[in-house]
Amino acid sequence: MALLILVTVLWAFSFSLIGEFLAGHVDSDFAVLSRVLLATLLFLPVTRWAGVPGRLKLGIMVTGALQFGITYLCLYRSFAYLTVPEVLLFTVFTPLYVTLIDDALYRRFSPVALLAAAVATVGAGIIRYDGLSQDFLTGFLLLQLANFTFAAGQVGYKHLMQAFPLPVPAWRTFGYFFFGALLIAAPSFLVFGDVSRLPATGLQWGVLAWLGAAASGLGLYLWNRGACQVDAGTLAVMNNMLVPAGLLVNLVIWNREADLLRLLIGGAVIAFSLWVNARFHPRARIDLAT
Repeated sequence: MALLILVTVLWAFSFSLIGEFLAGHVDSDFAVLSRVLLATLLFLPVTRWAGVPGRLKLGIMVTGALQFGITYLCLYRSFAYLTVPEVLLFTVFTPLYVTLIDDALYRRFSPVALLAAAVATVGAGIIRYDGLSQDFLTGFLLLQLANFTFAAGQVGYKHLMQAFPLPVPAWRTFGYFFFGALLIAAPSFLVFGDVSRLPATGLQWGVLAWLGAAASGLGLYLWNRGACQVDAGTLAVMNNMLVPAGLLVNLVIWNREADLLRLLIGGAVIAFSLWVNARFHPRARIDLAT
């Protein structure tokens, strides 16, 4: 679990950096592509080419396309419609997708996860009780697609590593993860990218370099390795640790204004949905006494 906690702290700062320096200033497709390229270059020199089963290579590439490529394209676009606190709070649905996808892979199903998701939706609505504008709904749906693909990628990677044990370290094959993401990010930039909105300052380039090498390259590798060391229930819960950590960074360091009452009430309802999921869902159950 230590790896998951470490990455949570790392990613908490990343969310705020995106909202502060990139969203609305740098083309989202270019931002994602640059992160993918930097992460790919980080792992390219150590990638094992021979002796890795073709099915494993393809599987890792698919998880990368989902967890990094599609996820981050949707995530960056959601910042155009949602504030940083809203983005963080709406990532709360990821753990529910983790349990649903894990159930699907084990060919099991529990309606508890769907009930918890419905309760969490109510909590998300409370945060914006003054009305759900079209922009809000667009951002919310984009983020739900990002949540789903992020969950699918990490659960899929965990199952792949269980199905294909290798004598080589996992970091020797993680380069394929970023190759898969590149197959999504590169065409997206070529089709939808806006070259007039490339980074204009050294600070923006520096933020992209940090996000690509640290948050994406090392962060995603350490997160997926941590996911392989815990059960699905613990992984689901750890996905939500980013919410309070990211909100703390955004409110304390950046001193951004937020309706704390609505955030607290909506967050409490969402937290209750997580308790329902953790308490009654058979594969997401955790020891609530610890």
